[in-house]
Amino acid sequence: MVSKVDSIAIYKTRKLLAEISNKKGRGTELVSLYVPPRKPLHEVSTTLRGEHGTASNIKSDTTRNHVQDALVKCMQRLKLYKTTPENGIVLFCGALPTNGPGSEAIFVYEITPPKPVQTFLYRCDDHFNVEPLRDMLREEKIVGILSVDSSEAGLAIVAGDKMEIVENITSGVSGKHRAGGQSARRFERMREMELTSYFHRVARHASKAFLDDYRVHGLIVGGPGPTKDDFLKGDYLDYRLKNGLLGVLDTSYAGREGVRETLDKADQLLQDMRLMEEKKLVKRFLQEVHAPNGLAAYGLNDILNGMSKASVDTVLIADDLGLTHLSVICNKCGDRREAFLSKEVLIAKKQEMISEACKQCSGTEYETFEEDVVDYLASKGLESGVKIEVISSKTEEGVMLKSFGGIGAILRYKPT
Repeated sequence: MVSKVDSIAIYKTRKLLAEISNKKGRGTELVSLYVPPRKPLHEVSTTLRGEHGTASNIKSDTTRNHVQDALVKCMQRLKLYKTTPENGIVLFCGALPTNGPGSEAIFVYEITPPKPVQTFLYRCDDHFNVEPLRDMLREEKIVGILSVDSSEAGLAIVAGDKMEIVENITSGVSGKHRAGGQSARRFERMREMELTSYFHRVARHASKAFLDDYRVHGLIVGGPGPTKDDFLKGDYLDYRLKNGLLGVLDTSYAGREGVRETLDKADQLLQDMRLMEEKKLVKRFLQEVHAPNGLAAYGLNDILNGMSKASVDTVLIADDLGLTHLSVICNKCGDRREAFLSKEVLIAKKQEMISEACKQCSGTEYETFEEDVVDYLASKGLESGVKIEVISSKTEEGVMLKSFGGIGAILRYKPT
């Protein structure tokens, strides 16, 4: 089963990739650094000092200064660690324009990756080298779902926290009741021929989807009645998919609805997939919401209030909630103002807050801090042992959670 920390680590990695993937620097000024778990940090610092000395030979004053500044920032950041974390360290650092050419400033992006870094990598280029991080997000285990009966077949893949229906095939097979004027035996032979042709077509589509396009590690077959069993017993399905058969499940439907029903019934077969963990969490939250005196809360303010009283056990948060926690602190008296803002209004609201005089001391100089809502809740939850679970918004469970504002909580007890 995916560990509790993984959902946050994967969320942060996806967010970082979205932010820096398309960033470009002037020349080869952007530093990418991957440190594996067992790499001594003093060796990494020695390597960076050597690169700092080599960078002194760069002819362009601007490029030389930017590269050396980035290397110094990386070395300073490494000093914050006593030992290399369990999964290693990934740093991206370099001069990026803030308002057109000539407005470059040094930015540092740091992340503890969701999986262990495999090899040490230092690279200086005009872009950040994010491919090793992308590889970590690619799911190693992919499972196929085939839901089939005599009228239609649904094909889907399950990978990590995602389920995708890749195709739905209609059969064109005649119903069991024959048309007037046809003999029963002739009608039955025609229907068998249609069904055989349909089974071959389903098998071809399954081979393309599950072997060519996605390379699944296992297959689950579901459907109503004996049709799925006839399909599996016949010589239709590729032997590689037959050998990887994880289970056969009886369902009430086939096609798209059958895929969803098969997934609901496959919790034991897919218990190590993140998607199933999310389904269980959201299902438990919904049960608590609808139960009399249920242990559930939703809405950011109610959840923060519950966290302050240590009544929250687990917070579920949609991965596209997109809120930033903004703190504005007066430098003169220390008065703090806070707000949770979407990225669309963050800049304008921040400017509005720092342009007003402090209501406590009339001061006009402030220090501001911005933190993603997931990071904020995770740090707040450390005090009372709150678990933070990031739920994919692209699943049915994620859509259900978004109907509650994209954030909900399972409580330990009802706060008074």
